[in-house]
Amino acid sequence: MAPMLANQQETTLMNLRANTAPQPYGILIEELRGPVTARLGGKIIAQSTRAKVMYETRQPAAIYFPRNDIHSCLSAANGHQTFCPFKGTAGYQDLQLGKHCIGNAAWSYDEALPEASGIAGHVSFMPDANVDIDLGSNQLVIPDYGNISGPLIDWLLREAAYLPTPEEFTQRLSEKLVEQGVHLSRLSVMAWSLHPMIAGKNFIWSRASGKVTTYAPSYEIHDHPAFQNSPLRHVSNGLGGIRQRLDLEQPSDAFPILTDLREEGATDYVAMPLPFSDGRINVLTVASHHPKGFTTENLGLIFECSAVIARYYEVFMQRENAQSLLETYVGKRTGARVLGGEIRRGDGDDIDAAIMFCDLRGSTRLEEELGRTAYIELLNNFFETASTIVHDHGGEVLKFIGDAVLAVFPAGDNPAEARAQALQSARAIVAALDAMGDDPGQRRSECSIGLAYGGVTYGNVGSRERLDFTVIGQAANIAARLGDYGKSCGHTIVVSRDLLETPEQATPLGSVSLHNVSRPVEAFAVSMAIDPGQRASG
Repeated sequence: MAPMLANQQETTLMNLRANTAPQPYGILIEELRGPVTARLGGKIIAQSTRAKVMYETRQPAAIYFPRNDIHSCLSAANGHQTFCPFKGTAGYQDLQLGKHCIGNAAWSYDEALPEASGIAGHVSFMPDANVDIDLGSNQLVIPDYGNISGPLIDWLLREAAYLPTPEEFTQRLSEKLVEQGVHLSRLSVMAWSLHPMIAGKNFIWSRASGKVTTYAPSYEIHDHPAFQNSPLRHVSNGLGGIRQRLDLEQPSDAFPILTDLREEGATDYVAMPLPFSDGRINVLTVASHHPKGFTTENLGLIFECSAVIARYYEVFMQRENAQSLLETYVGKRTGARVLGGEIRRGDGDDIDAAIMFCDLRGSTRLEEELGRTAYIELLNNFFETASTIVHDHGGEVLKFIGDAVLAVFPAGDNPAEARAQALQSARAIVAALDAMGDDPGQRRSECSIGLAYGGVTYGNVGSRERLDFTVIGQAANIAARLGDYGKSCGHTIVVSRDLLETPEQATPLGSVSLHNVSRPVEAFAVSMAIDPGQRASG
């Protein structure tokens, strides 16, 4: 809290200093004795025998003068206002002294809330207005009030929200528990995710190292024997928390991790649920090396804070989930743009890019021959192959359309590189699909690829409720039509002239008429042989 008057509040002050328990947030208003004077540049601007002091938790003591005792140096209310949940709405006035004006130098709560009704009709001066307050015979003393609700809760309320990563939050949470006297040697949080390949994130802090280690297990963790017989599985399945003393003569080794911790010197272990608002149960575990383990107060503090701690991890994981889901469904580069705020219909950029449209050949026949399950497996292998190669060559898969892949290679400041990367990707995809036939467990696949280069709009289109982040433009349309044309003329990779640096890179097919393209397009068939110059440029 704020300072108090020694000669008026001596008894209260002694009681406060004797009481080390956390103090609630509060406001205390007291009348000051004798004359109190406010000066600016040596000139008296306010003087009163009815001044008051207000003490507010975490705020400096504020001296208030009755409005009638303020000399005529204040402007009319200037319209600036601030809101306090305890005192109400403050109005501001400028301080005018000769030609010198200090904006928003004085404030008042003319309609103060009940807790602060004692300062209604009074005026106080901002600390940065350089107003000198002479308290006369009054003296202010600053007592040690400690925290509102203890160091940990105080930290969770005031500072933790500004930590940018779950690793930093885990580190500071562990350190704060130690500062508050919790005999903590290890803290672990298992937070489940919605990532298509990662089951979750496991953050582990060790007092020995003073650092946080992060693990990102795949979904195979659920079938792993170490997880099947672990406190993480027990708690996350809603079976309740776990408390196990590890220094007993005949300890219960219900879980292998307890044996490992005991061998490291741990004496006590607790696992408790951290429920998210969607019903998923995450897990917080703590271990102690103290001879007496955790005290009741230690665990009570952690348990009381667990719901708030869970919300922090939920925020962190929600952001990671949003990023991973966007990257999964629209690509890494596009996902970053959407997460960065490009979420409105029409948001986007006009860019130059190489566009690839890669279509799996004979898909209808393949589904009939293989059956639905085997066909979907083949289709997934095709998508995986094409996506990996596009990504490795600096491109991004925007979407899967039926049995086709739409990819973009933004030109940026290097159009030649974008063209080369698109060509190299096309050749690599064809080669990789063909090589699948060499594996007894795989089936050789064929594709048709169309490539074009030009200006496109890269952004959001769609309805108000359902948007699609894609590329719109003639280059995208031509790429798709060239892929179709390649099927009819027996060429695997067909490109437009603007995709090539020189015509000698490919076999000319002449000007071809494409469906829904108004003008004939000069097309070229690309062979699988890679020109040495192209290899170097990639």
